[in-house]
Amino acid sequence: MMRRGMLGMGLLTGMALALGLASNPGAAQAQAQGVVVFAAASMKNALDEAAANWAKASGRPAPRISYAASSALAKQIESGAPADLFISADLDWMDYLAKKSLIRSDTRVSLLGNRIVLVGAKASTANVALKPGVDLAALLGSGRLAMGNVDSVPAGKYGKAALEKLGAWDKVREKIAQADNVRAALLLVSRGEAPLGIVYATDAAADPQVKVIATFPEDSHPPIVYPVAVTKDSSGADAQALLTYLRSPAAKPVFEKQGFTVLNKPASSS
Repeated sequence: MMRRGMLGMGLLTGMALALGLASNPGAAQAQAQGVVVFAAASMKNALDEAAANWAKASGRPAPRISYAASSALAKQIESGAPADLFISADLDWMDYLAKKSLIRSDTRVSLLGNRIVLVGAKASTANVALKPGVDLAALLGSGRLAMGNVDSVPAGKYGKAALEKLGAWDKVREKIAQADNVRAALLLVSRGEAPLGIVYATDAAADPQVKVIATFPEDSHPPIVYPVAVTKDSSGADAQALLTYLRSPAAKPVFEKQGFTVLNKPASSS
């Protein structure tokens, strides 16, 4: 039987960094060579590459990046974790920090867009059309549907909204394996511990052990937007410099290669 506490183990390293920085700011300042970024777990492949490219091109220290669920990262920033830049997988958690005056609102940008998809293991023969009345519970059989936590993790919230819109939620709600973040949900499918999962299209593209079975209609859930902003307590110019790079034409191909849609819209126009 799967225990929820084990679902986020794939990203414990990132969480440990975040918690360590929060509990010992002095040590963090002594050790950190570059800007500290807190980013949604689904950003990992694209942001790792973009950050490395920026460091090489600018000659600045490589960023230190902590990946986890946007909800967890926002709460850590609220608790005093010394992040310089925050990238959320939804607007809600950026709004949460904005209402507490913990970001610099004039730096906020809706950077990227994404899609959510239904995935199975690479060898899966599952076939389904994601339309009103779809019966995912029957497709799952005795298996579970891996998702991010549906109350807090953006991918889980988007997934639940889509299932509700399609009329599938009531039948499948007792078959959900909720994970601490979207990459942990992906891992459950990749390892064969869950036959199906709901993740971002970019996550599916990053794992060769899964395949996309179907893509959720865009009108079945709120638009998937990744906002980014410099935090209120960020010091130095590197955070703004990295943000400028992430918005630049140089970073666009990196994001698009991983399946993101580049939006690059100021918050006022998102």
